[in-house]
Amino acid sequence: MKNLSKLTALALSGVLALSLAACGGSGTASTPAPETSAPGTPAPETASPAGETAYTVGICQLAPHVALDAATEGFMDAINEALPGQVKFDLQNAAGDSPTCATIVNGFVSADVDLIMANATPALQAAASATGDIPVLGTSVTEYGVALGIDGFTGTVGTNVSGTSDLAPLDQQAAMIQEWYPDAQTVGLLYCSAEPNSQYQVDEVQKALESFGYTCTQYPFSDTNDMASVTQNAADNSDVLYVPTDNTVANNTGIVDNICHGKVPVFAGEEGICAGCGVATLSISYYDLGVATGKMAVKILTGEADVSEMPIEYAPNFTKKYNETTCADLGITPPDGYQAISAG
Repeated sequence: MKNLSKLTALALSGVLALSLAACGGSGTASTPAPETSAPGTPAPETASPAGETAYTVGICQLAPHVALDAATEGFMDAINEALPGQVKFDLQNAAGDSPTCATIVNGFVSADVDLIMANATPALQAAASATGDIPVLGTSVTEYGVALGIDGFTGTVGTNVSGTSDLAPLDQQAAMIQEWYPDAQTVGLLYCSAEPNSQYQVDEVQKALESFGYTCTQYPFSDTNDMASVTQNAADNSDVLYVPTDNTVANNTGIVDNICHGKVPVFAGEEGICAGCGVATLSISYYDLGVATGKMAVKILTGEADVSEMPIEYAPNFTKKYNETTCADLGITPPDGYQAISAG
């Protein structure tokens, strides 16, 4: 095993110094998110200051937005806590461009990193295509069967790929709309057609909403070039809008907010989108999801677990949250059981 040989070599040379210091983890970010490089260019490699590095982990993050940033931070914090000073991170951001993910992960493969963390579906798809040998862990990926084209997916990929899912119960997200707007008639489902997991989510939410008696229309946009026009069309023809955990929307919430704010309520699949343009969400903690992914990585790096046998892990907790400013501007009062999204 490559990882074990690296450790043996370090031990024999007397260079490996393991620090006993560990950073505290509490479910909230303890350190600022690390800086990333320009898309497709080598990033400054970062490591915990204590000890000698034994592993290199490449991180490919699709875009710089709140949810993905939190997942990356949680991932790195969990690894640094378990393996202080032993891991060097090569963190690169594709700036929302899916083809750049392929460039980044191909660089990781050429560098023969010990593990690749793929943050968001396009990053996972690129990594899975680039290597069948290096362990790949995805995070912020909704449905792995959809992302990887696996029919009858049962929860374990069975190759060099595993990871964590950000899927919140979609039927409960639909029920949230019924809870807030029981008298609404039309719901517009706004999403980027280039993201297969967004399509999966809106299909499932539509089924649930139609069972409640709503008339639903899907409003797909191809990229940011037609996002504003499609959003305007959706807002003009819908009582309520729903946006899934869509990376393009997450990176451009201002477009949706400029069109919908104070006029059409938007329900979101995750907290970052809701904070930017939404009314309410049923969301997970992306930091905690990143921590779970980091713990999986530690097991793989140390030989405790085989990635091909690791099932996809899911967030254990979901929280109902609302956007105070948006609700006030719409003149609506949240139902009981919702927490205000923190301004910080």
